[in-house]
Amino acid sequence: MFYINSADATPLYAQLTRAIQFAIATGKLRIGEQLPTVRQMAVDLKINANTVAKVYAELERTGIVETRRGVGTFVCARHFEAKQQRQHEHELRDFAERVIAEAGAMGFSLDDLVDQLQSRRKKELKKYV
Repeated sequence: MFYINSADATPLYAQLTRAIQFAIATGKLRIGEQLPTVRQMAVDLKINANTVAKVYAELERTGIVETRRGVGTFVCARHFEAKQQRQHEHELRDFAERVIAEAGAMGFSLDDLVDQLQSRRKKELKKYV
């Protein structure tokens, strides 16, 4: 599943890190799927097990994989959920920028817009009381 080129000047751990991230991004490895053991990966790629362990530790530190003691290393959903949350926040921020720009073009100040939003929020809260 993974390809490492020992003739490449890029360090082996960087190649393996990118290969795993690419496999996840392209769907070859799915959320919740188990990665090979450190030893098995090292044997398959003909590299040092410490290199594989270093890669797994780095991917775990960044939240891409999680290691379950005695079970194995798995692609972690938290990383992708956090990524989706960041994307959602980015879209909301872009939307807010568009609304502010359009309100300004119509002659409304930011304070006018905030007052209107707060008024609307009070009305929404009253619905649920």
